[in-house]
Amino acid sequence: MLDIKLLRTEPDIVRENIKKKFQDEKLPLVDEVIALDKEFREAKQRAEALRNKRNVVSKEIGMLMGQGKKDEAMAKKTEVTDMAAELEALSVKETELEAEIRKRMLVIPNIIDPSVPIGKDDSENVEIERFGEPFVPEFEVPYHVDIMEKLDGIELDPARDTSGNGFYYLKGDIARLHSACLSYARDFMIDRGFTYYIPPYMIRSSVVTGVMSFAEMENMMYKIEGEDLYLIGTSEHSMIGKFIDTITEESKLPQTLTSYSPCFRKEVGAHGIEERGVYRIHQFEKQEMIVVCKPEDSKKWYDVLWKNTVDYFRSLDVPVRTLECCSGDLADLKVKSCDVEAWSPRQKKYFEVGSCSNLGDAQARRLKIRIKGENGTYLAHTLNNTCVAPPRMLIALLENNLNEDGSIRIPESLRPYMGGKSVIEVPEK
Repeated sequence: MLDIKLLRTEPDIVRENIKKKFQDEKLPLVDEVIALDKEFREAKQRAEALRNKRNVVSKEIGMLMGQGKKDEAMAKKTEVTDMAAELEALSVKETELEAEIRKRMLVIPNIIDPSVPIGKDDSENVEIERFGEPFVPEFEVPYHVDIMEKLDGIELDPARDTSGNGFYYLKGDIARLHSACLSYARDFMIDRGFTYYIPPYMIRSSVVTGVMSFAEMENMMYKIEGEDLYLIGTSEHSMIGKFIDTITEESKLPQTLTSYSPCFRKEVGAHGIEERGVYRIHQFEKQEMIVVCKPEDSKKWYDVLWKNTVDYFRSLDVPVRTLECCSGDLADLKVKSCDVEAWSPRQKKYFEVGSCSNLGDAQARRLKIRIKGENGTYLAHTLNNTCVAPPRMLIALLENNLNEDGSIRIPESLRPYMGGKSVIEVPEK
């Protein structure tokens, strides 16, 4: 959420930013907020003037009563009563106007970083850098579900019976490989100085509206009926929520956290849920990174975060690339974002396995996440990034480590988490 002072003093900057994000339908919101804000401040000023006048008149009543001027005093009391009624009406008006302003401010997009490429959608995202050589074996690489089924590592039909499309059972060495990726990611991030967390998997609506846009909320979050609780779509939601309405000393920054959680997503939208596969699903697990820092440090931490993901995948011998998200592909709260994409030998192209985002002070403003410095308090900056999110990550791992006979090479970094195994063999029938 933007600072309303920006709309008061530099509305053209906000309008231009909306145009850069190709959200022209939101342009009228700027004028609406400016008009509502003017009305709100006028009501506030009128209320303040009335309170001052009431204090003066109240003192006059005491003086008149002391002088025995009862009739004049009673007239002044009537005046005070009228002021009290107007003050009550103004208080209601202020509350209503404040709510209307916030409703609009929540959907006006954050100001994007000048380095963000301008484009309408993800088709105009820009490749930044490649890490590792993409490799296509001489033999055909099967679909990832076929690879797992040959290894007796996945069951989709029973999951459809119990839960519907978008769910799965992992089993045996594939389930163990899935857990190994997460355990290794946990230790990988701890070794890089991040504090490990396991957060709540449900959060209140006040946190949901603080960490994401309404459009994301509608398309992602599962609501717990009858309670003010939502299932998290990523542990970032809980971890940023941990700082709600807090003031952190500058000396205790940055806060660098890494968190594990299951993630639950509706996946409403153009992509939909796969009938057969584990790329786009309702339930998965993730190791996340979260940083709360001083504003001047957020650009540095943005680079640290995405490089962590690249280093993690390269330690598993998976080629990756980074892709700068264009203006039209940025969620409204984001200042800047890049995707990390892994190489798919089967598709002969890259696909997304993680996303790194700098949200500036947008989440901090919504959730009142503040820093205490020498010159007073100010808003923090927040960032987040995916370290790894299996089972999607399994697709890249399996395809890039597949042998012609269907067995899977286990990268050295994962072997301690796989009981020392170096290969997942195809079971005998």
